[in-house]
Amino acid sequence: MAPEVTERDAAATAAPPPRGRAVRRILAGRESGVLGALLLTVLAASFLVEGFATGRNAGFLILDVAAIAIIALPMTLVVITGEIDLSVASTLGLTSAVMGHLWVAGLPLETIVPLCLVLGAVLGAVNGLLVTVAGLPSLAVTIGTMALYRGLAYVVLGDTAVADFPPAWTAAAVGRLPGTDVPQVAVLIMVLALAVGVLLHATPVGRSLYAIGSNDEAARFSGIPVRWTRLWLFVATGAGAALAGVFWTLQYGSARADNANGLELSVIAAVLLGGVSIFGGRGALPGVIGGVLLLGAIRNALQLADVSSDTLNIVTGLLLVASVVAPNLVARLRERRPRSGVPPARPRTPDRPLRTEES
Repeated sequence: MAPEVTERDAAATAAPPPRGRAVRRILAGRESGVLGALLLTVLAASFLVEGFATGRNAGFLILDVAAIAIIALPMTLVVITGEIDLSVASTLGLTSAVMGHLWVAGLPLETIVPLCLVLGAVLGAVNGLLVTVAGLPSLAVTIGTMALYRGLAYVVLGDTAVADFPPAWTAAAVGRLPGTDVPQVAVLIMVLALAVGVLLHATPVGRSLYAIGSNDEAARFSGIPVRWTRLWLFVATGAGAALAGVFWTLQYGSARADNANGLELSVIAAVLLGGVSIFGGRGALPGVIGGVLLLGAIRNALQLADVSSDTLNIVTGLLLVASVVAPNLVARLRERRPRSGVPPARPRTPDRPLRTEES
């Protein structure tokens, strides 16, 4: 006698998997939803907000989100592994303060910029060591270093501002490509995005990041160096924040200890809006780029409509909450909905015996 087969098993075995499932999954994913929301936002703002649909304003929008995009790229990798770094804005501020201090001390910017990048990598390594070696949760660690690095920025530069950087450098930070309204920094962002995208989606390293975020114990048993991987990701995030700090300082022509205060919320909101799961193991870089642009488009439209900065912070907070709550609601709705092609199991009763096959 062959093993007993239930009606559900038989139906599931007989029904072939639907074709085009991968395509439908991509079209129904959060990444496509974010890109669709970005398109709707741009269209609505173009009709409703005066001055939005101009090339000059598009250039300003890119400049406005450039620092967020630079930090969001390595932050995406960190969040995919199930960790988070809330100290990035403070790292940016400390980098700006050190940059101003070294400039006042007489060092050339050709020397200052590499030193600032090394500083950011060291600050990221401190976070990484506390998480991977000491075994502390990244949320608690980076909340602490967020306050620590911001405090060190005030120790380095105090309440003063350094604003006499060479015009050639400040002009290059906000300069446009010849004959266009596209800022030059867009090229840097595209190169970094391409590198991170290839790493995440086309290499074994990227697959290991998803494995770590899904189940770090299983990833460790499969031979993935979980600790080292997370450590280097924190180093990359610190270096990215330092690069954003250099750009921020030159963009606004001012080195201050309070530069980019609160920017970490915008970075996290953009990453989560882009479809990266806060619990790790899920997400794609195109969605993150869409999240950065969506956040920037909304803020830019509200600024053109003379909305106060407090309202902009409220909108950012609402988007951050929505990006965390919405995936959970969608997942619960999907769990309640029966799977297509598989009829619900019928209760076993004496009047209706299960079908069996005789050998």
